[in-house]
Amino acid sequence: MEAPVSHRIASLLALLLVMGCATAPKTDLPPLERFRASIVDPAIDPCEDFYTYADGKWIAAHPIPADGTERSVGETLQVWNEAVLGQILEAASAADRARTANEQKVGDYYFACMDAATLNARTAEWLKPELARIDRIASFDDVADVLALQHHATSSLGDDSQTRAALFGFAGTPDLDDSSHYVAGFDQGGMSLPGRSFYLDEDEKSKDLRAKFLAHVAAMLVLASEAPEQARADAATVLDFETDLARAAMDPVARRDPKNLNNKLQLEGLQALAPSFPFARYLKDVKAPPTPHYLVTSVAFFKNLEAMVKARPLAQWKTYLRWQLLRAAAWSLSDPFVDEAFAFYGKVLNGQEKLEPRGLRCAHAVDARLGEALGQLYVARVFPPESKAKALRMVQDIEGALAKDIDAQDWISPATRASAKAKLAATVNKIGYPDAWRDYSSVAVGRESAYQNSKNALAFEYDRWVRKIGTPVDRMEWVMTPPTVAAYADDQSNTVNFPAGGLVAPFFDAAADDAVNYGAVGMVIGHEVIHHFDDQGRKFDAKGNLADWWTEADAKEYEKRGQCISDQYTQEVAPGVRQDGKLTLGEDTADHGGLHLSFMALEAALAREGRGLDAKEADGLTPRQRFFLSFAFVWSAAYRPELVRTTVLTDPHSLPIYRVNNVLSNTPEFWQAFGCHKGQKMVHEPACRVW
Repeated sequence: MEAPVSHRIASLLALLLVMGCATAPKTDLPPLERFRASIVDPAIDPCEDFYTYADGKWIAAHPIPADGTERSVGETLQVWNEAVLGQILEAASAADRARTANEQKVGDYYFACMDAATLNARTAEWLKPELARIDRIASFDDVADVLALQHHATSSLGDDSQTRAALFGFAGTPDLDDSSHYVAGFDQGGMSLPGRSFYLDEDEKSKDLRAKFLAHVAAMLVLASEAPEQARADAATVLDFETDLARAAMDPVARRDPKNLNNKLQLEGLQALAPSFPFARYLKDVKAPPTPHYLVTSVAFFKNLEAMVKARPLAQWKTYLRWQLLRAAAWSLSDPFVDEAFAFYGKVLNGQEKLEPRGLRCAHAVDARLGEALGQLYVARVFPPESKAKALRMVQDIEGALAKDIDAQDWISPATRASAKAKLAATVNKIGYPDAWRDYSSVAVGRESAYQNSKNALAFEYDRWVRKIGTPVDRMEWVMTPPTVAAYADDQSNTVNFPAGGLVAPFFDAAADDAVNYGAVGMVIGHEVIHHFDDQGRKFDAKGNLADWWTEADAKEYEKRGQCISDQYTQEVAPGVRQDGKLTLGEDTADHGGLHLSFMALEAALAREGRGLDAKEADGLTPRQRFFLSFAFVWSAAYRPELVRTTVLTDPHSLPIYRVNNVLSNTPEFWQAFGCHKGQKMVHEPACRVW
């Protein structure tokens, strides 16, 4: 588990780490998409549907490929990045030359991952001792021992619903009341489906998904040598077990309020929640350092653990742990395991028709497990110092715009205004890559076993987070790798973070004019800056501590303005699929405010050059129009229906069409750009705005 509220990621592209057939990534770099005036569809009225006006032609010309779940402008950058990584990894995997330490690690990890023959021949050998250890469980002390081992072999990263570790998550996490130090944290987890609603909803689609999940679990157990009849019975046990976890889990909307997560307990208090579970044994197994207290994000979840220990025999726990072992390891095992995992998680949940090539999967795996070692090689190829300097200047300009915007808000009292500006001034801007790179020298990576390489890398990462307990927080540490096409705000370190992978065209184009760059990456920068002042981020102070620096009247006015946004986004987005505007409120607020700030920064940048916003230029567009078109262009995307449903039920980000149309319908500067007026769909009444 990482900090439950600290690392809130505003994805530019949803990356689905799925596995596929044995081919390497393309070695030729594909072209990058770039904004151009001809993207618009003149047959569409921009004041009725700007998304289709700006993006419809591109979407129609770019159908979703069989091995994908979406097709988007942002994905074209991801494909380009993957090709760069493929070139790097193919060169690093050749052991017939002198290699740096990083090249050896990433190259051998990639080589073993690409070695399908060994994976297929040795999977049973690799799994045998792991399954035997589970079979030998004779007490709940043994359950704790096996759970600790499984946590060492599972990614510690969670999401807005839970950690993906078996049963629960555990790691160092910044203290919510004193973000300068890490404490030990327990988080809800253990569910294999995307969120609790997938277990609890009673509509026909949810029931069908659960039936397919049962078939998937049974198929995986059969691959691990269970008899089919026993596997079907065990699959039913797994679903019932995980449904029990889901009933007790806190829902994603409640988890958005950090106060709900700030439950501090001593070990005695933690043990009192579930007296029959051997927490002390588990903590000894993972070598947890001393901690002032334990941060337990969901008290009800851990109280339910006691009922489960009492009600469920050891045989059911062994079944659950066998399944969790296979689920977590599947992508590092033989083709039948990979195929079955893809059939459910890729095809059923997200609508992906075809497995991605093995080379692409292996590149993703290296980035996920040895990200900063690979990132160093990536940055040297694609992100020169002048790009970093230009991006930093944009961040500073947009933060300057927010300072002016805070001063301009007549609904904020002087006391709240002063605290807001102090928080903004304390923000740390991190651009491209870390100042100090992570040391992977202790991670053993060989060419013989992709499964062991994955275990070693995951254990390194898990131990790294456990060892943080009791130590000072390093505000300069990154939780994304440099090639990642995304950005994030971290409330507890009060940082905004922009990996190099997202600072390439079409988001950041050195050859483009300011209107294009401020519309594209400028909005993303503004989005992350605003996150520190959204409905969740505003509850943290300049030091990243959970503290209420708002007057009561200001807080009420803030919530009133936020309600306007959440009401607009609470809507049916597909047949039978309804978006909860409260779940997406933070991201929607950041979208609205981010675009507003970026527009302010563009206006200031043009003024420095003696230029305005409304004179037509060579392409027939004004800078004002180009700004909004560039903003819309980078959100061009088509999703498979299955992915739409999964996204809306679990993701705090709205779908791309609403990230464009809903934002612009509340933006007077946009109305002016395209001559929109009251009564048209792109003019929302009342216009919603927080920042």
